Amino acid sequence: MADPATPKSAPSATARRLSAEALAAEGFSVVLAGGGSAGHISPLLAIAAALRAADPHVRLLAVGTADGMETRLVPAAGVELAVVDRVPLPRKPTADLFRLPGRMLRAVRQAAEILDGANASVLVGVGGYVCTPMYLAARRRGIPIVIHEANSKAGLANRLGARFTAFVGTAFAQTRIRHGQIVGMPMRRQISGLDRSAARMAARTALGLDPVLPTLIVTGGSLGALRINQTVAQSLPALHAAGLQVLHITGRGKRIMADDGTELIAQRYRQVEYVDAMEDVYAAADLLLCRAGAGTVSELAAVGLPAVVIPLPVGNGEQALNAAPLVAAGGAVLVQDSDFTVDWLERELLPLLKDPQRLESMGRAGRELGIRNADVRMAKMVREAAGQ
Repeated sequence: MADPATPKSAPSATARRLSAEALAAEGFSVVLAGGGSAGHISPLLAIAAALRAADPHVRLLAVGTADGMETRLVPAAGVELAVVDRVPLPRKPTADLFRLPGRMLRAVRQAAEILDGANASVLVGVGGYVCTPMYLAARRRGIPIVIHEANSKAGLANRLGARFTAFVGTAFAQTRIRHGQIVGMPMRRQISGLDRSAARMAARTALGLDPVLPTLIVTGGSLGALRINQTVAQSLPALHAAGLQVLHITGRGKRIMADDGTELIAQRYRQVEYVDAMEDVYAAADLLLCRAGAGTVSELAAVGLPAVVIPLPVGNGEQALNAAPLVAAGGAVLVQDSDFTVDWLERELLPLLKDPQRLESMGRAGRELGIRNADVRMAKMVREAAGQ
């Protein structure tokens, strides 16, 4: 797609390639695009942190949309945020399809202004609606592009961007995307370097849990998961009878309510909407019950935490693909959303929680599969792209 807003004097690709000396002299400026969900924002911030660790003088600017989680998480991480219009790509012929060219043109103009204002040395994209206009604007300006694809099935924006660059990292070996090379999932150092055993007692205390009781932690991701929440709530008598304590991370606005309209309360059961320090969750849990988002699956493997994963039942089936290597290695048990019932929980999950040897074996299997330095690998790729 052409970008009529691009000045005729936009620098060429050759002019944008910088030597190591030039990077140091001119100031290395990295624009990172992505957002919408924690699955995009977390790797973006991990790459940003690795770039800053390698070069404290690097200039960083993140780009997202005005209605995504990035508006809270990115500034909280000490990274400046700019926004462009959200332009979904319709998968079916609708009225939105006819409005797409105008919307995309406006977003590309916004992207071009952001890149120019940042004097970008390189653009890093991690996927999401914001990336398409950023890739198009960067291509027209000859700005090197680096892509990280988090999912087993690559998204539309990253598949487009991969046509413009040879610098494409993937979280999973099975991901099919042009120029893709596996680097793993960039994650915060607090997670990739976590010693679960050493951190367990302090993590449970921080989360308001008993330090010694067997612990199940439940999370449906940053947006919550209705079926998981409902099944766990209905299973509380069985979980209590088994002597377990449960921390239920319900998702924002998804608190579980009792029949009388008040918040559900039960013995050895605590619910919260969100936990920022997921390293505490991973250290505190004996078993995690969760969705199979790419970030979650990768972090489970990195820290060696046994899990029961329930892939999201809508979309293109990418969550089941994300979890497949971990399940095949024995690090997780997969159950389909429709099969996750109170009966399944009592029949399968409770015996698992009562089998410490199996849990230990699952943790070892996952950890052997995990990649813990993807952030450093991606930071190196970014500098290679800028100085090629």
